[in-house]
Amino acid sequence: MPPPQPSRLGLIDGKLNACPESPNCVSSESLDEQHQVTPLPFSGSADDALQRVIEVVGAMPRTQLITQKNNYLHFECRSRLLRFVDDLEFYVDPERHVIQVRSASRVGYSDLGVNRKRVEKVREALLAKGL
Repeated sequence: MPPPQPSRLGLIDGKLNACPESPNCVSSESLDEQHQVTPLPFSGSADDALQRVIEVVGAMPRTQLITQKNNYLHFECRSRLLRFVDDLEFYVDPERHVIQVRSASRVGYSDLGVNRKRVEKVREALLAKGL
């Protein structure tokens, strides 16, 4: 049974929650280099961007869509061996034409770069789909 969902999921004042100080989280809204990743630009409508994210991330192994509301998506991603759960969140900002992203481990201190690699894999797949 995975640890319960953290209370720090979702949007607060239109932004994804900040990463903790530990190095097991990345966010496009983070201001520090350790946690920073680039937001995902998109063209077209916010609804189309959401659907492309759902297609790409939904096709990833051991990944499940948990929440979809307004322009926000939350997925749970399980590790292959020990079945640890990471939370992967997206917020489509239609005014700026970017998708903000946050990927964080629920437990532990270091993730050995897994969350950053996951976000970059999503970025590559979305670019291949013409996001």
